[in-house]
Amino acid sequence: MTNYYMGIDTSAYTTSVAVIDEFNNIIFDGRSLLEVKRGDRGLRQQEAVFQHVNNLPRIIDELSNEIDISKIKTVSASVKPRNIKESYMPVFRVAQGQAFVISRVLNAEYKEFSHQEGHIAAGILGSHMKNHTDSFLALHISGGTTELLYVEDKIENYDIKIIGGTKDISAGQLIDRIGVKLELIFPCGKEMDILSHNGLIINKKLPINTDGTWINFSGAETFFYRLMEEKLYSNEDISNSAFNCIANALANIVIHAIKVYDINDILIIGGVGANSSIRHILDVKINESGLGNIYFPAPSFCTDNAIGTAFLGAIKNGERSFGGL
Repeated sequence: MTNYYMGIDTSAYTTSVAVIDEFNNIIFDGRSLLEVKRGDRGLRQQEAVFQHVNNLPRIIDELSNEIDISKIKTVSASVKPRNIKESYMPVFRVAQGQAFVISRVLNAEYKEFSHQEGHIAAGILGSHMKNHTDSFLALHISGGTTELLYVEDKIENYDIKIIGGTKDISAGQLIDRIGVKLELIFPCGKEMDILSHNGLIINKKLPINTDGTWINFSGAETFFYRLMEEKLYSNEDISNSAFNCIANALANIVIHAIKVYDINDILIIGGVGANSSIRHILDVKINESGLGNIYFPAPSFCTDNAIGTAFLGAIKNGERSFGGL
């Protein structure tokens, strides 16, 4: 009998449940994007928790109608943002509680992982990096995170060290703040990506502020706000220029890290990693440097999902008790 491995992830903006089989085939991938009112720049945690609680029963019902749930061997949850003791966010408690209850009802094994580990696992599964070495770099770029990571592959989980990223706002926050200012729907990355395809790079020096493996994006935020106030540039040009600024800054820190840490494999993860303009510029810059191999998962593996959490349940030991106690 084929075994199934289930993952549940309730992040800041997506409710997701996934099931893979023992051959790493995706059997089920159910997601529901949380609703944010136009003009708002996000949700309060209690609002996000409420939507997750409402979304999960519907997704679980879809799952039970599509697969034989008796084949589920392991139920895993993303229970915190990062794999460190003090990491906490209320939204992940929804996945933690639901996964634990389902595991007990199904008499299945229960495991816990971090949301970031799930992104890494989804990135590996969704790219050509399946035969990676024990150590690699990961660039995690999402709505609230821009971190350059040194990752070591362990039996229990991934040992992750932050070696760079942003010192102020994340790339995703910069994109969303610009997008909301352009009166786009939050989160704004997908709509801005579409707009950018018909835009030009504004003929001004873009503020690409990097120092080693670290970036400051607050100057870029001020720069683009001023451009929008001038009302001389189209939304398409603003979007394309913003992505160009972000991508070049990210390329700078990745290239620096390759030289310092002497690691050739770089995995791009997180929702911003699905952006076509940023992917293109990073690909060109890294390949032109001749220093490393860059791996891009399919865009659906970049955005928040439970696929990586399900995959971790199949290949890693993880925490075995509710709450890691």
